[in-house]
Amino acid sequence: MTETATARRSRITPEREAELYGAVLDLLREVGYDALTMDAVAARTRSSKATLYRQWGGKAELVAKAVRHNKPGGVGLAAIDTGSLRGDLHALTRRSDDCEMEQSSALMRGLAMAIHGNPDLLGAFREHLIEPEMAEFRTVLQRAVDRGEVRPDNPAIEFVMHMMIGGFAARTMIDEMPPTQSFLLAYIDAVVLPALGVPTS
Repeated sequence: MTETATARRSRITPEREAELYGAVLDLLREVGYDALTMDAVAARTRSSKATLYRQWGGKAELVAKAVRHNKPGGVGLAAIDTGSLRGDLHALTRRSDDCEMEQSSALMRGLAMAIHGNPDLLGAFREHLIEPEMAEFRTVLQRAVDRGEVRPDNPAIEFVMHMMIGGFAARTMIDEMPPTQSFLLAYIDAVVLPALGVPTS
């Protein structure tokens, strides 16, 4: 990257970046991914479209980074270290209140079909959300293995993130209710930890 390009990119402050991401999520909730345009983002945020493309490259990367930035509890999972796997997973869950979980659930349902119908968006989500979160989960689980809480050959280790996402998504599909802290805490204790051979009391 040239010095000029670097200087241009550095003009967006963290506060301005957060404001842009919030506006992107508002637009996503209003019109959905397919109808969201960079022109609409530029108008909503009083930015130039050229600035948006220069900073994020395109709609897919902008949306993926907006979701990652605003995902409750989604950043810094590996930094949680309560001394037990149960404590870590409960601490992660408690980072989001019920209102935030409901908003996140609705947003992800709206993006699910778009993700699998759009290779660029799927690639951006893998790069900015899925792979970083999987790496953080692996760090948390490796600490549990090192502490002797989880056997290193337990086959459920590879499916912890699947279980967590599954419980979050299935709450709405099966019960027609948004995920809540109490539901996810109970789910972790009844499903995730037993699969890993971790006591819940």
